[in-house]
This record gives sequence, structure tokens and C-alpha cells, in this order.
Amino acid sequence: MDGRPARPRLVERVAAVVALASLVAGLVVAVLAAVSSWRGVVVMLSGLLLTVVAGWFAVSRVGRTRSVATAGAAVGVAVLVAGLVMADVRAVNVAAIATLAALSVGSAQVALHRSSRALRRAALSRTPVAPARHPVLFVNPKSGGGKADRFQLVDRCRERGIDAVVLGRGDDLAELAEQAIARGADVIGMAGGDGSQALVASVAARHGVPHVVVPAGTMNHFALDLGLDRRDVVGALDAFHDGVERRVDLATVNGRVFVNNTSVGLYARIVQSPGYRDDKRGTAAEMLPQLLGPDAAPMDLRFTGPDGTAHPTAQLVMVSNNPYDFESLAGRGTRERVDGGVLGIVAVRVANAPEFSALVALEAAGRAQRFAGWLAWTGPAFRIDSDEPVEIGIDGEAMTLDPPLLFETRPGALRVRLPRLAIGRSPTARAVHVASRTTIAELARVAAGAQEADDRHG
Repeated sequence: MDGRPARPRLVERVAAVVALASLVAGLVVAVLAAVSSWRGVVVMLSGLLLTVVAGWFAVSRVGRTRSVATAGAAVGVAVLVAGLVMADVRAVNVAAIATLAALSVGSAQVALHRSSRALRRAALSRTPVAPARHPVLFVNPKSGGGKADRFQLVDRCRERGIDAVVLGRGDDLAELAEQAIARGADVIGMAGGDGSQALVASVAARHGVPHVVVPAGTMNHFALDLGLDRRDVVGALDAFHDGVERRVDLATVNGRVFVNNTSVGLYARIVQSPGYRDDKRGTAAEMLPQLLGPDAAPMDLRFTGPDGTAHPTAQLVMVSNNPYDFESLAGRGTRERVDGGVLGIVAVRVANAPEFSALVALEAAGRAQRFAGWLAWTGPAFRIDSDEPVEIGIDGEAMTLDPPLLFETRPGALRVRLPRLAIGRSPTARAVHVASRTTIAELARVAAGAQEADDRHG
């Protein structure tokens, strides 16, 4: 199946244009109707902008964001009315402004329908659960530059009745998780990076025990795409006692579980670099030219593409637990879903020096996915063959595996517990844009027909 993002439908594009045009028209009518009172114009325009923009958020978001946006829209209406009174605007102009504002909000609801639907789906997929009776949290004190110590995580666990197990040098994390469950732990969690999350998640899934993600690592991609606030390390502990539960997918390579993605080829070599952990993006940017350049040796990575074509090599292959919305090769982006039941597969093939130059230019512009040698698709399984051991990065952990590499998805394999107030999906995924860009930009993107994250698996 083709995994390229789907484009907005014609009706959504037209609705986005109407939403933006109606706002502009309303502003013009307001200015022309109140030219005699500049104070009234300022107040009226402020109220109209607040009403419409807050209305856009209210019709395309759920939860706390919708509640705040609704309150903001109410305040905007009050300010708008005050401006209309100050400017002594005629009734016909008042009616026109109100109609245009309503048309803009209603059109935005149509244009951003998929965003709203995806958020509602995430909210409905969560089930309230009783507090854990025997909660256990494994803590990696070195992860994230010592986040656990900075947030006094062990003390916070003790206050909440959570058994905190601090990892020491040489500890077998998977074995410790097995022992905890054998002793009666009914919810287990991990405070650490994504590699550690995958180890504990694999044990939790095997026993059907819920897993709690505490973002005490460096990047915490899994936490981000679950909708957790990565800055609120202590708040993630609420999942043990005041949480909701949902099922998410896991993925495996040669039987080893990963929660985010695996990288084979040049990115696997980048992960092996000593400076990678301290500066992921900088290290990748520095090494990409020498690894992708025309003098780089071809990599023995054989695979079959989405159309059945056999490919003898690729400079980069990334396989993820559900597809990512990639922004660049150096930064992996985010996932709209972690419960779509598919792998996201990306392969980058560079044939010559001109293609390398084109890729570098697109990468610098954050448009690497537009490169001609970029293949992206989704599927339940994927295989890479090679005649030699393959360097691979699994959730940021560097290792070497014997071929063939067999990737598989495990739909709904993991029970995840989240704090009740977590939004339940990535706040920066392409279909949401709450934190990454404004709703005005999102409407403009839809109006232009820009690609949207695929929503076909739900």
C-alpha cells in the first residue's frame, strides 16, 4: 500500500478558502462600517479576530483546548459587541459581520474535519481504569542527562506509593521487569529513553500488563506521540493512579521489540557515532554528506519496494512503528497514530552526484521527502537481505544483526496507561498543529492542497 500522505479533498480545500476569505471580508466590512471611530475599529477588529480564530480552534479540537477556545470565542463576542457599540455601526453591517464570522467558523470546521475527527478518535479510544494496586516504575538515573535526579523522581514515587526500582550498572532491565510481574506488579512503567521503554513494553505486552511511559529520556519520541507533555516528568506518574488506558501497536525486527523506529544504512552509522547522543541533529547534519556523497560505497541492503520492484541497494532504510510525518532525514518528525496496525517504511536511494546535490538542497529546505529517490509506503511486514551483518539503530540504540532483517507489526499489542489529562496523541502531528503552527497556517495548507497525514487506517 502506498504510504504517501493523502491530500485534502476538494470540498476541504474550498472550505479552507472560504474560511480565510470570510475572515478577511468581515474585517473589511468592520473597518468600512466604523471609519469615523478609530477606537471602535480597534476594539471591533480585536473582538472579531478573537471570535473567529478561537472559533476555529473550538470546532477542530477536543478536550481542554476546545474548552479554552470556546471561552475565548465568548470573550471575543463580548469585545466585538463593545466595539460595535463604540463605533455606532448600522444594523445591516452588524448582520454582515456576524454572518461572515459564522461562515468562517463553519467553513473551518469542514476544512479541518480530519483533524477534529482524529482527535475525537484518540479521546474515544481511551478507557478509564482503576488505580494500580502494585505499581512499579523502573528508573534509569543516567537517562536524559540525569532527569530522574533533577525531578527527584524516586521521592515523588515514594510519596505516591509507587515502587521505584533504580537501575544500576549491569542490570538486566527485561529480567527485572519479569521479576516485578512475578512478584505481583499489576502496572509497570519506565522512566528513561525510548530504548528502555521498548524493553519494558515488550515484557508488559507479553504478560498483558499495562505500561506507563515516564519521559525521563533525551528525546522521548514515544511519549510525544502518545500525547504526553515531555516537560512534565512527574505529572506522567498520574497514570498509575488517575489514568486512562488505550491499546497501541508494537513492532519487531528479528523478534526484538521497538516502539518508535529502526534505521539501517547511513543513519545506523550515524547512531554509532560517539557524538550522536549529545547532539543528534548536529551529528547527522555533519555526517550526511560523507555518507551520501558520490564517493560513498554502495550498501548491501536488498529489499522489495511498494510496487514489487526489487532494489539492490539503498543509502537509508527506516522502518517505524506506524508511519512518521518526516520533516527531514536528521529529524524524524512525529506520528499521527500509534495504533494504525502498520509499519511505516522509507527508503532513500541516491544514484549519482546530481541526485546527491538535489537531496542535500531538499534536506536543507526541510523537504527531503520530495526527493526523486525517496520511497515511502506502509505494510504489515518488511524484509531486508544482505550478505553481511547489518548495522542498525533500534529506537536510538546501536547494534548489529544478522540478515535477513524481518520487520513485523503487532497491532494493539501494548496496553498503555496515560494520565487522564493527556491528550492521547502527538500535539505536533501534521493533523493537529496545536503547537507546531497556527490554525491560519493549517487552513492555508489545506487550501493549497498540501499533503495530509494518512488517515485511512481507522
